[in-house]
Amino acid sequence: MSEPLLNVAGLEAWYDESHVLHGVDLHVNEGETICLLGRNGMGKTTTLRTIMGILRKRSGTATFAGQDLMKMPLHHVARSGLGFVPEERGIFATLTVEENLMLPPVTAKGGMSVEEIYTLFPNLKERRSSAGTKLSGGEQQMLAMARILRTGARCLLLDEPTEGLAPVIIEAIGDILRELKKRGMTVVLVEQNFRFASRVADRFYLMDHGRITAGFPVADLQANMAMLNKELGV
Repeated sequence: MSEPLLNVAGLEAWYDESHVLHGVDLHVNEGETICLLGRNGMGKTTTLRTIMGILRKRSGTATFAGQDLMKMPLHHVARSGLGFVPEERGIFATLTVEENLMLPPVTAKGGMSVEEIYTLFPNLKERRSSAGTKLSGGEQQMLAMARILRTGARCLLLDEPTEGLAPVIIEAIGDILRELKKRGMTVVLVEQNFRFASRVADRFYLMDHGRITAGFPVADLQANMAMLNKELGV
């Protein structure tokens, strides 16, 4: 069996003196979508930020495609094939959709062209000349995802992509994630919307107070519903 594309073991992290991750273990196989579940403040976003190297006070191991992320300078992580889409999205409000798409450098082979992006995100094609400030929340989320896909990333770390969005936009983002999966994209998803996550993820990890407390494949979802209802209130 091949090694996981992303492998994390014993990951610890701190905000100043506050110890927030306590030995996180998880792995993601190439082409797989996993979802980190848990209530607010349990360490899900911190896990993504620590893997990316944004949070530097950390220990443990994290490898991506055989590369040691823990020893890698932050500006090299994006060139490794990892792409992070934060909850706040981070698009440039005064630039148009197309200018936002053209801004990031293509860092690896396989980055999508602008026309490929527009095929995958038809909403963005319609708004290609609109400034970021004129976009809806859903369009901003799509643009944040599309911008990372332009770079050639092999693995997307998505932080709460459906937060505050209308049901029709959530469904569209689900369709996009399923299409990306068909193309072999690997995704690590942090998501409060459990029903959305259950339609796109292959496996789930449950986090509680900075630790992974459970992990199971989508086939075992029903068997774990009582536990999830208790932990998440779904």
